Amino acid sequence: MNIGAAARASGVSAKMIRHYESIGLLRTGARTLAGYRQYDDRDVHLLRFIRRARDLGFPLERIRDLLTLWDDPDRASADVKQLAEAHIADLDARIAALADMRDTLVALARACRGDQRPDCPILRKLAETD
Repeated sequence: MNIGAAARASGVSAKMIRHYESIGLLRTGARTLAGYRQYDDRDVHLLRFIRRARDLGFPLERIRDLLTLWDDPDRASADVKQLAEAHIADLDARIAALADMRDTLVALARACRGDQRPDCPILRKLAETD
């Protein structure tokens, strides 16, 4: 199938398919005599795998590791679990950082009168020097 059909079948845009090829995450599609990329069912399956991993927030380097493990019939599930648990820890840290940001913004928004006066604690906090 061509890149458009592979994009539709996998839910990954043609632009991202080209990107994944350029970084070596996906093999470069074979080409027709006219130069069009061609993809098979395995390529679409790999693209779906990548899309699902991206949907879970895995960075591309971890997806590369997951693909390597997925392709290895002798893999240990402990290796896969270790990658997942490391990603969970990263997500937890990001969630905590986002919660802190939210709490700060909520406090600043509550401190702001939101009226016609120019005084604004939000802008004052952003302008602070450390």
